[in-house]
Amino acid sequence: MRTALRMSRIYAPTLREDPAEAEVPSHRLLLRAGMIRKVAAGIYTFLPLAWRSIAKIERIVREEMDAIGCQELLLPVVQPAELWHESGRWDVYGPELARLKDRAGRDFCLGPTHEEVITALVRNELRSYRELPVSLYQVNVKFRDEIRPRFGLLRGREFIMKDAYSFHATQESLQEHYEAQARAYGRICDRLGLVWRAVEADSGQIGGKVTTEFMALADTGEAELVHCSCGYAANVEAAEAIVPDHARSHGREELRKVHTPDLRTIAEIAGAFGLDERDTVKTMAGTTEDGRLVFFCIPGDRELNPVKAARAAAGATLLDEEGFAKHRIPKGSLGPVSPPRGTLIVADRSLKDDASWVVGANEDDYHFFGASPGRDFQVDVWADLVVARPGDLCPRCGSGLSGARGIEVSQVFQLGTRYSESMGATFTDEDGQERPFIMGCYGVGITRSLAAVIEQHHDDAGIRWPVSVAPAEAIVLPLSVEGEVVEAAEGIAAGLADAGVETVIDDRDERAGVKFADADLIGWPYQVIIGRKGLATGMAEIKHRASGERESVPLAEAVARVRELVAAGRS
Repeated sequence: MRTALRMSRIYAPTLREDPAEAEVPSHRLLLRAGMIRKVAAGIYTFLPLAWRSIAKIERIVREEMDAIGCQELLLPVVQPAELWHESGRWDVYGPELARLKDRAGRDFCLGPTHEEVITALVRNELRSYRELPVSLYQVNVKFRDEIRPRFGLLRGREFIMKDAYSFHATQESLQEHYEAQARAYGRICDRLGLVWRAVEADSGQIGGKVTTEFMALADTGEAELVHCSCGYAANVEAAEAIVPDHARSHGREELRKVHTPDLRTIAEIAGAFGLDERDTVKTMAGTTEDGRLVFFCIPGDRELNPVKAARAAAGATLLDEEGFAKHRIPKGSLGPVSPPRGTLIVADRSLKDDASWVVGANEDDYHFFGASPGRDFQVDVWADLVVARPGDLCPRCGSGLSGARGIEVSQVFQLGTRYSESMGATFTDEDGQERPFIMGCYGVGITRSLAAVIEQHHDDAGIRWPVSVAPAEAIVLPLSVEGEVVEAAEGIAAGLADAGVETVIDDRDERAGVKFADADLIGWPYQVIIGRKGLATGMAEIKHRASGERESVPLAEAVARVRELVAAGRS
């Protein structure tokens, strides 16, 4: 027999005031609703109500993974450094990798991800193409030593994640499973009640060339997105930037060297000469992997995308202060005319039709006006170099792009042979040849998804949980702690529990206002309110937390009505 939970017994110490450290709604409300408590920067204890919601998110994820043939296992959080040396990531992953030594002095790390461990596992077990494909997943704790943990669960150091890894004999097989994973991730977002976009993205430290992020749209999101009505969407760092034509003359002018004392920035140059910043060209300096100096030229009103710059110029990275001193070039007056000998000139493709550039003269306090590519300097590489932004043209249909912010809740990657080659993970193909596995990787942030749901589902009073992930689906609120009111409330709570509705009864000896405030703060989807006035007429009131709608129903029909509402929310 199912029973209702009792508020008097639930460990959920609510707060009346907003915590000072909470910057975003999810962090503030999770703390206030007694769902999480901070242990250290970016590390939290999950209290019972939050843990109930996390369990529901995990169940949804498991159901979708199992439905596409993934098999669950559990991998260790502590990982030996030897595996990371094999993959080549031990020295390049960065300070986010928490390194430690055991009592024998051997190096280990706390797993921020599990590509190395899973690859080492299957290389000793999967030997033939006949055993492929295989897709394995886990739900586990990860640790990334973020330099600046913030926003509660949105950027923590310790978090719960579902990560899956697939192994294939052919690219076609990988593509098929990649698309199945992406569809499953869309269903997960839908079932969590999220408004989301699947966006093109950069793979970062995970590796691989093909990847898609699933973003929950929210003003508090750290990721900037561009999207189009045709369905195209991308992270601004990964989006192809098609810069609209600038309405000015592109004709050639005479090259003029102009004295520009104390004018170091594009804004200062444009302001001093009555120009739009787009009428100028910004030049930034870097070096390629082999140490060659490279100048990147972009429209003056745009930002250089470092990922695109590295693709266009052999892994180039931008110069720091020491680099400028080493190459003896002026930081505020760079340009493509007469650069240091051997400099590679890479320019944004949107400048290709501009025959007259305003650029630095590679000399302090001087700029060139009327610099013309082909006449005054040569561009070695034309490429897409800038960060995309709203107003750029859609690469699919040519319409103007809109902007949004998003919270990354999940991501799918095609890793190819990035890990299998470096770690010697091979199988025997149909011809008897040893070949590296072709791999995919697929992650869902469980605890981040919890926060993302709250970012989209809250109001000034508290959380407005979707039924699918609420700690419980309904609460019964008796407005008196004695007599007929309590008797009626207990009967409805028992009836709801027997009907399969996850139910809480607020049996605390508290004022009605306190019960209402806590019910709104915690965010139970449906509140069944029982008071003396209602009993006198044989009625109960049902409040829909998401909409604020209230409806009166006969006491005898309250259980059936709530069960109907909850069933609709579960679907």
